[in-house]
Amino acid sequence: MEKIKADLEGSEYGEANVKHQKNMDNYLKDIMGGIKVFKGEKLTSLISQSRFCRLKLLAVAATTMLLLCACAVQYTTFSDAMKPGMLIFRSSQHFAPPLNSTADIERDYVNNGFLMVSSNGGLNQMRAGICDMVAIARFLNVTLIVPELDKTSFWNDQSQFEDIFDVDHFIASLSNEVRILKVLPQKQRRRIEIASLYSMPPVSWSNMTFYNNTILPRIKKYEVLHFTKTDTRLANNGIPVEVQKMRCKANYEALRFTPPIEELGKKIVRLMRERGPFLVLHLRYEMDMLAFSGCTEGCDDNEIEELTKMRYAYPWWKEKVINSRKKRKSGKCPLTPEETALALRALDIDPSIQIYIAAGDIYGGERRMASLRLAFPHIVKKETLLEASDLEPFRNYSNQMAALDYLVSLESDIFAPTYGGNMARVVEGHRRYLGFRTTIRLDRMLLVNLIDQYKRGRLSWDEFSQAVKTGHADRMGTPTRRLEIPGKPKEEDYFYNNPQECLPPISTKPKSL
Repeated sequence: MEKIKADLEGSEYGEANVKHQKNMDNYLKDIMGGIKVFKGEKLTSLISQSRFCRLKLLAVAATTMLLLCACAVQYTTFSDAMKPGMLIFRSSQHFAPPLNSTADIERDYVNNGFLMVSSNGGLNQMRAGICDMVAIARFLNVTLIVPELDKTSFWNDQSQFEDIFDVDHFIASLSNEVRILKVLPQKQRRRIEIASLYSMPPVSWSNMTFYNNTILPRIKKYEVLHFTKTDTRLANNGIPVEVQKMRCKANYEALRFTPPIEELGKKIVRLMRERGPFLVLHLRYEMDMLAFSGCTEGCDDNEIEELTKMRYAYPWWKEKVINSRKKRKSGKCPLTPEETALALRALDIDPSIQIYIAAGDIYGGERRMASLRLAFPHIVKKETLLEASDLEPFRNYSNQMAALDYLVSLESDIFAPTYGGNMARVVEGHRRYLGFRTTIRLDRMLLVNLIDQYKRGRLSWDEFSQAVKTGHADRMGTPTRRLEIPGKPKEEDYFYNNPQECLPPISTKPKSL
């Protein structure tokens, strides 16, 4: 209490209070100074004066009480202002700003229930979905249970959350924002064992009104709610800035890989740096991507048949009959290794630069890599840089292997994805967050059109190269506004591509010459 008193007296408010008290003392002296004792006067005069004095004293007492009440109210208001902000979200679209991540500030938490989530997809699809779930849990004021990772997808990775991400750091770094538990408390576990667990997939691309008006009442009703999917369940735009920033905090601060993954990723980067600058090429030309997309440019008849059989073997790949040529012309196919070599050469990428392939096994093997290797001889992968023993703990876990590629991609001098998948988008946004590091967003529709013209002799090499450079002048990861297309979330820029709410504001002033 003595410390609080000293702090208050030392503050602007405290100084004003002391000054006010002095004025009050002078005021009382002036009033009391007017009361005199009359000796030798008549009793009636003394009584009259005494009554008048009592009236004055009553007036002084009333005024004093009013002033003390006003001071108390101001003191209470000031004290409340000195307390940590309360982050209790109600049924409203108003948001309290996030607290600073400091160990000595705790959120005044009122729990509305428990949210369990089953993430779906590969590493980066799950990563983005987990960040969305963190933001939703904070908005709804519910306790989040550490997400379950997908173990049934094409990659068949049985990794748990704690095998890929540092779970203790995840919980601790968000402790002032969201209550996160590793497992559902025993009381709630018994309840869902006796009754049942209410499960549902949230509607894709939903805004916060949906979660507040539809999801929150269900959580309050059932106490525990389970989301069966997490991918793209939160809109890109039209979201309060506090929620967008929460997505960023989860992605760029809370989701840290486990120490073994982090250490091996740093080792790869160190080995690359010792040899000079390097470009990470996210070459999405693996068998599963080609089968799923139906893109068969450069494949022979046997390969086309093999890819088609694979596509029909997976019932959850909904699109079966695909026109590869038409899809390629519309820019919806991953670039082939041959097309990638031409694009990088046209952009004047130094042929001596190291190129790190962040991908799985390239379909067609060395036959399809020949053109790229001829143009850029210094091609490496983690498998060629490291000893087999280094990778042994991660080898049978595709998401852990992808985590290594993610770390190397963040630290590269240039990042160039050949397809706009989840890794390409999430890494691009992360590189923007780290200081707008160079990311070449290859325009596939433009490139295949120019490449076809070049191959047919309609463009010289210089014309082709200049057209490629012109078309990519503003596609190098520099600051830009996120493209918004109302009603068409799949066609607009993904939030994690360009998390502009978490980046320095874009200057509208003309650049000085």
